Amino acid sequence: MDVTRPPIDVRLDSEPAHRGAHHVQSLERGLAVIKAFHAGAAELTLSDVARATGLTRAAARRFLLTLTDLGYVRTDGRDYSLTPRVLDLGVAYVRSTGLWDVARPHLERLVARTNESCSIAQLDGSDIVYVARVAVPKIVGLSVQIGTRFPALPTSLGKVQLAALPTAELEAVLAQASRSGLVPRWQPDRAERDAELREVRARGWALTDEQLALGIRSVAAPLRDGHGRVIAGVNVNCHAAETPVEKLLEHHLPLLLQTAGEISADFARLDDVPHVTVPALP
Repeated sequence: MDVTRPPIDVRLDSEPAHRGAHHVQSLERGLAVIKAFHAGAAELTLSDVARATGLTRAAARRFLLTLTDLGYVRTDGRDYSLTPRVLDLGVAYVRSTGLWDVARPHLERLVARTNESCSIAQLDGSDIVYVARVAVPKIVGLSVQIGTRFPALPTSLGKVQLAALPTAELEAVLAQASRSGLVPRWQPDRAERDAELREVRARGWALTDEQLALGIRSVAAPLRDGHGRVIAGVNVNCHAAETPVEKLLEHHLPLLLQTAGEISADFARLDDVPHVTVPALP
């Protein structure tokens, strides 16, 4: 598979000028330690964590032991690894938005009608992060779970959200470095990128055909809140060797667009319900 995952650099910013007086550096450091663990680095030594975060060994050790006391990290005395409790942090976000409760029945119906995996993702900087998913047991080139992060531009889920951004915001978003650790196959110049996003904007959906990685093909539509703002994307994902583009566009796409409309309508109704927050782009 033509995918390269370089080591993820989570070293702390040495220029804190943009931070307010409220900034809690110890919290930032603790989160950096958690983010040092990733695919291909599920187990790290103290030296590994210190090197990845830019912390001293003594500081890295204190954070690791604190996270161990709290149940987010385990150790055998030499190597450290995350525990499933870390998932609580991401699940708290999904639950707080109400997104999963709204989307689940719609995704389940779409999966039943397409026999393909379907997901919802939101923008986070220049990446997308998966926040809801119903999968079918098929072999695909990349593993995807809730919380999985990919560069936005070469994904259908990312394209439908990037296409909705004003020009200045789009440039600011794409200027941010990806934190996915994945180098996509598609590396467009600005003219090619802008042409692709104009097409997505005009037709209201996006296709990606092995632009992220070999074998990955998907089509996505935007999800909107009650004010018409694009707040997420929903897609149908398939293996390129199994599902031709023609089937994806002629059969799956109409079902996807219908589903996107239904989910968006439910989001709009949630706008009037107290204590439920519909996610919005920052």
